[in-house]
Amino acid sequence: MTRGEAADFPDDGARRTPDRLRRRASRLLSQLAVRSDRLINEGLARADARKWHYAVLASLQEYGPASQAELSTRSGIYRSDMVGVLNELAERDLVEREPDPGDRRRNVITISARGRRHLNRLDTVLDDLHDVLLAPLTPAERDHFVQLLTRLLDHHSQPS
Repeated sequence: MTRGEAADFPDDGARRTPDRLRRRASRLLSQLAVRSDRLINEGLARADARKWHYAVLASLQEYGPASQAELSTRSGIYRSDMVGVLNELAERDLVEREPDPGDRRRNVITISARGRRHLNRLDTVLDDLHDVLLAPLTPAERDHFVQLLTRLLDHHSQPS
């Protein structure tokens, strides 16, 4: 339990967070994000993976080979961190790096057959973790929740 979570519960276990805080979407989203991140990170670690591994493999599977810079843009991983992520994936034969025929100064990254199999296993792991995260919601509520989150994120991701 984090310091923030502990503050919500006195010694008797009763919640003491003020209602005006519990009604704030920003606070609820923030606290849920912390719990979600912990659940996903711990679950992926048990599967010998990290969320950035999944992001890169999913991007390569869906959109095809890419440069490191393009993968950084697609996945939201900082360019400075991308090399480390790709090194981890390449060491495990989950991706392949080849010089770009059009520009020998950069590499083109491709998902390997082993990487596709690993991605499928991670999909199953994440499906199970999301079942835990969204357990109180019905399947229809889960779909609606994801649609609403997507709409909010798309709106706030647009350039101003």
